[in-house]
Amino acid sequence: MCLRGPQGSPVSRQDEAGPIFNGGPDQVKPVVVKFGGTSLGDAGAICRAVNIVRTHLEIGQPVIIVVSAMGNTTDRLVRLAQKIGPADIPRRELDLLLSAGERISMSLFSIALARYGVRARSYTGSQVGIITDTAHSDARIIDIKGERIIKDLELGIVPIIAGFQGVSIEKEVTTLGRGGSDVTALALAAAFKCQQCYLYTDVDGVFTEDPSTFKGVRLINEINFDEMFELSSRGAEVIHPRACAIAARFKIEVWTGKDRGTGTWIKGGKMEKIEVKAITHEMDLQRITMSDVPKRRSSISQVITKLAKEGIGIKFFFHGTGADKFDLSFVLSKEDGEKAISLMRSTGIGEMEIHRDKNLASVTLVGYGIGSEPEILNQVFTTFEKNKIHIEAVTTSELSISCLIKNRYVNRVVRGLLKNFRLVNEDSRRT
Repeated sequence: MCLRGPQGSPVSRQDEAGPIFNGGPDQVKPVVVKFGGTSLGDAGAICRAVNIVRTHLEIGQPVIIVVSAMGNTTDRLVRLAQKIGPADIPRRELDLLLSAGERISMSLFSIALARYGVRARSYTGSQVGIITDTAHSDARIIDIKGERIIKDLELGIVPIIAGFQGVSIEKEVTTLGRGGSDVTALALAAAFKCQQCYLYTDVDGVFTEDPSTFKGVRLINEINFDEMFELSSRGAEVIHPRACAIAARFKIEVWTGKDRGTGTWIKGGKMEKIEVKAITHEMDLQRITMSDVPKRRSSISQVITKLAKEGIGIKFFFHGTGADKFDLSFVLSKEDGEKAISLMRSTGIGEMEIHRDKNLASVTLVGYGIGSEPEILNQVFTTFEKNKIHIEAVTTSELSISCLIKNRYVNRVVRGLLKNFRLVNEDSRRT
C-alpha cells in the first residue's frame, strides 16, 4: 500500500506515515508505547516496562510496543565496527549489525511478558512490512504493510516491534538514523490511527533546557507540535524531529517521560501567548566559508544541491555581498566538515578559498512569535552584551531565535537567558 499525501500525491522523504488500520468507530483504537534504550537497560528495567504495558492492557487499551536497543548496545556495536573496520564502514553491513540491538530487546520483552501470562509476539521491522527507501543509515519510511500487527490485535496478542529499522524496496535491511525508534513509533501510530503515543525514557519529560547540564530548569507540562519540532531540530535530544513532523501531520498526541505521574504532553492547540518556552543548544559546530565566489545566479544553488544530495544538514547559511565576487558561509555539524569541504571544491564554480572555523555552538530560544517580538529580541541581545559574548551570526523565525557563538560561552549565556526569561525554578533564579 503506497502512502499518499493529503491531496493524493506520493509522499516525499519528509512524509513517513499513513493510515492502514480501518477499525470501525466503535472499535477501541490501539496506543503505541515505545521504550527507549535506558528504559530497557537491564532485567529490572525490562520488568518495570512490562508493568507499564500491563497497566495499559488492564484498562482495555490494545497496545503496540516499539523497543530500542538495550542501554548503550548501539554505541558499543558502532565502536566495535570502528575498531575492526575501515575508516569508511560499508553502510549496508553497519545497518545489519546495528539492527541486532533492537532484535535482542524485542525478544527479551516478549519473554518477560510471557512470564505474566500476556500473549505477545516480537517482530523485526521487515517482518511487519516497514518499507523504506534505499538510504542506508538514514532511511525514510515509505510504506507500512502491517498485516501481522492487525492480525495480532484482532487475536488479543501484543505485537512488539523492533524500532529504528525497516527493509528497503531492494529488500535490504535499513536503519532510520540516530533516534529512529521515535520515528518507528509515530509512523506506526499514524498507520493504525492511534490518537496517542507514549515515549518512555529515563528523563521526566521536556525541560526548559537540558537538566543534566543546567540545574533548576523547569519541566514543561505541555508543548505545541511546532515548538517541539523547533527544539528537536535545534539540538534538543528529546524526540526525533521526523517523529515530531509525523505527530503534527496526523494530530497524534505524544506523551514523553519516565513516570505517568509527570511527563510532557506534545499536542496541537493554539499558540497565542508570545513567550520563550524553552532553550536548547548544539555544541561543536563548524563554519565553512567559501571566499571570493564568482557572482553567478547558479553559485549558491550548486553548493546547496551538492550538500543536500549527500545528506549534509545546514544549520546556518549566510553570504556577503560584492560587485563581482562574494563569500558563502555554511554552519554544519563537526562530522560533516571534511566531506562538505571536499564537495565544495568539486562544484566547479571557479577559483576560491575555503576557510574553516571550529568550536562553534548554537543557542536557540523557542516560543511562538518570539522571532519578531522587539522586547524579547532586546532581552536576548542584552543578555549576550552583559556577558561580553560576541554573536557570530543570528537567524530568526516565527518560532525561534538562534545565535552562533563560541563553544566556551554556551554555559554562561544559557544560564543568563534561563534566568532572564524565568525558565528556572525560583531558588535557581535567586542563586
